[in-house]
Amino acid sequence: MYKEVAQHIPNVSIYPVISLVIFFSFFLILLLVVITKDKKVIDILKHLPIDDQKTKQ
Repeated sequence: MYKEVAQHIPNVSIYPVISLVIFFSFFLILLLVVITKDKKVIDILKHLPIDDQKTKQ
């Protein structure tokens, strides 16, 4: 039933392409942000959950 409904939507074949482009764009941007992040900030964030000295102050 859903297959028949989807076939009657004009230009329905473009939606999977759009969703794929959005998906890869999001993860590409996320990868670029992580790669360009400063190493000092990453070290601070890496030790944040287990660093008791900074949380007690």
